[in-house]
Amino acid sequence: MNKWVQRSIELANGPGYLDRLLKVYPVDPSGLRALDTNNKEAITKAFNSGNDKELIKILLELGKKKYPFPVKDPYVAFLKRDKNALDNNPQTVNRLASRIRKQGLENTLTAVGAEKEVNRQIGPQFSRWLPTLGYPFLPESSFEKTGGITFLEGSGQHLQEYIERKFKPNFNKQPDCVAKAHTTYVIGEAKFLTDYGGHQQTQFNDAITFAEGRVGEALGIAILDGVVWIKSNMKMFKTVSELGGVALSALLFDEFLNSHL
Repeated sequence: MNKWVQRSIELANGPGYLDRLLKVYPVDPSGLRALDTNNKEAITKAFNSGNDKELIKILLELGKKKYPFPVKDPYVAFLKRDKNALDNNPQTVNRLASRIRKQGLENTLTAVGAEKEVNRQIGPQFSRWLPTLGYPFLPESSFEKTGGITFLEGSGQHLQEYIERKFKPNFNKQPDCVAKAHTTYVIGEAKFLTDYGGHQQTQFNDAITFAEGRVGEALGIAILDGVVWIKSNMKMFKTVSELGGVALSALLFDEFLNSHL
């Protein structure tokens, strides 16, 4: 077993792991999308008027402002994307409005102001945490010349283009970081895995490809946290336990970089 995998398992199954992880992936307690008075009044008026089309239209318009539709339904996306669909499909509009009215006005207002999905909240947080390690983020020319530990600045697309130019053509991923520790280049993909299966397994599979070998002359690593490190018979744990490459908790990333100086 890779020593960084072993260290991560020990860390995650010991005291204080989740407490320390909050520094990397903080949970925003203000997850509710506050509905202003005008939006509440518009929804309430349409809800009470019996005008199904107007109710659905208002809720779809709020969706453009990132408010969730108050009921889960496979037909909503089509209505969002086709401006004529409300007029062309009155039965679908009536069906959706009926579902919404059945759950009541207060529940509808609560659903529209529902908490953001956790995965959407935590997605960019690793990138926000990296600068707290205290290492410089440099443009390409300075990154190449500076010693010690440095990070390449820029968007995921810029990092991908840099990797393709320097290490490997047709690199089809946008990494979360490109670092240099002395002369060792490190390409990292970070994931916080909140559960097993489904989309989380896909995220794990995507990250683990970084840890399966070198990207040209650079070292690819998977920076993983969450349920992946729980000792179990689950597929994630088995895969990472048998991994020949480097996977590690974000809490060990600083130590890993310093081990290459």
